[in-house]
Amino acid sequence: MIRVVIPYHLKMLAKVAGEVELDVAAPATLRAVLDALEGRYPMLKGTVRDQLTGERRPLIRFFACEEDLSHESLDQRLPEAVANGAEPLLVVGAIAGG
Repeated sequence: MIRVVIPYHLKMLAKVAGEVELDVAAPATLRAVLDALEGRYPMLKGTVRDQLTGERRPLIRFFACEEDLSHESLDQRLPEAVANGAEPLLVVGAIAGG
């Protein structure tokens, strides 16, 4: 079971509270987690990654085990602590301004 923390506005859209728990087949990759998230909550399609390219949206970041995974390949394996549910994967909406 992989634990995912999503931003407040996505929680409201998906009508969930707290962390989202997903069953993801091994190997646990960011792509597999996002596929599972969008499969379980279809209303989130296009909010975390672009529907056409499948790439991360510019103002969305991914963190796990105190590491920024935002610019890593979506097919890279997640840290073992995330894969076994000990640590959550954080999906964070970046703040932009000037």
